[in-house]
Amino acid sequence: MMTGPIWQWGAADTARAIREGRISCRDAVESALERLKDVNARVNAVTVDLSDNARVRATDADAILAADGPRGPLHGVPITIKENTDQEGQANTNGVPAYANNMAASNAPVIDNLLKAGAIIIGRTNTPEFSLRWFTDNPLRGQTQNPWKAGVTPGGSSGGAAAAVALGIGAIGHGSDLGGSLRYPAYCCGVATIRPSLGRVPAFNATAPEERPPALQMMSVQGPIAREVKDVRLALAVMAAGDPRDPLWVPAPLNGPKPDGPVRVAVTKNPAGLPCDPAVAAAVDRAAGILSDAGYAVEAHDPPKVDLAASCWRGLLAAETRLSMAPAIREHGSASINAMLDSFLAAAPVVDLAGYIDLQRERLRLIRLWARFQTDYPVILAPVSQEPPFPQDDDQSGDARMATLIDAQTMQYVVNLLGLPAAAVPTGLHDGLPIGVQLIGPRMREDLCLDAAQAIEDSTGVLARILWAA
Repeated sequence: MMTGPIWQWGAADTARAIREGRISCRDAVESALERLKDVNARVNAVTVDLSDNARVRATDADAILAADGPRGPLHGVPITIKENTDQEGQANTNGVPAYANNMAASNAPVIDNLLKAGAIIIGRTNTPEFSLRWFTDNPLRGQTQNPWKAGVTPGGSSGGAAAAVALGIGAIGHGSDLGGSLRYPAYCCGVATIRPSLGRVPAFNATAPEERPPALQMMSVQGPIAREVKDVRLALAVMAAGDPRDPLWVPAPLNGPKPDGPVRVAVTKNPAGLPCDPAVAAAVDRAAGILSDAGYAVEAHDPPKVDLAASCWRGLLAAETRLSMAPAIREHGSASINAMLDSFLAAAPVVDLAGYIDLQRERLRLIRLWARFQTDYPVILAPVSQEPPFPQDDDQSGDARMATLIDAQTMQYVVNLLGLPAAAVPTGLHDGLPIGVQLIGPRMREDLCLDAAQAIEDSTGVLARILWAA
């Protein structure tokens, strides 16, 4: 039996209480909306308040229950949607003032899947301009604060989603991830997530003026953020339903065969020789100890060619950014996003068409090397970032600092390059801020990532409960 206000309950517990008739859908939604009213002003996580529509949908959901009608696994559960994803009747602003009226006439597949499961959207969450920073700030909606500590990033680009979930504004936050944009906000805000494999969750925005370029097609995914690992697992199952609008979607089972014997875990703290902050190293060590105690076979072992994979991601993303995104940023972006872009491009190689093709070839070779490695080590335990959460606007400190920020995030975007799943889970606090790890699995084996994340959470507890008590 859950105790405390309903906004503190997770998605699975809320859905079960609704099914069993212990609370109504309206009860769950009103509790989340009251929490939104009480705490959002201090963090600016939710930028579009959908309270009125949420109340209508909650009343309709209760009527379905009263008539013993069909109900999905998230029936009546309050959630939020990132403001760079199409939602019918809402603007897909992507944090850009010029796109403030970019109205969506239909839902993206992931939103349709959540609504079909019975979820109720209570608001839309903040994202950086063009969803292109590890800091959540834009001139249209303003800056999102870290709910744990002032002056620290909540992460980006799904910073609004992670901050909202950490504070209890909805049981699930929707987000997306091109270079760590699910895992880094979860890390900064002390919540859990899964970056799904490429092809696991269907994606499509009808408001986009054209199809995404090849590297973005291969590296960007949609996924859930939640306070508890079991809710991440539940939300992933809902989000992963197929949709013909995404031809890259793969009809793969959510759970694969268990490896024979103990699951082998490769632990890396200094991939490609990168420095690791002592607090981050301690988090990895703590997680390794927990997994060992839980029966995993844990060994120190770096995955292959991390330096080459990092260079490949930077080269591909920079090449496509220069061609397809930079013109819009130069025309419509603020001084902050342009300064970040300048520093990022200064740290990335310049490649011509032949160089771009070579990077695509290199990507496939790296995927093959990692697939072989993960035959022996199905789970890789690694830092999310090589540093604790950054100070706000740290990417505005010049080219040299931007280069070190990019290095610190290496194990985030390497995962995107390879199309692999990775869960992020907190391990505790350092200096009043969350700290945690990521668990990287083979392609389409989100279940292995989430199993390991669950083992860690079982030992450390749900970090958000400390935040609520502060």
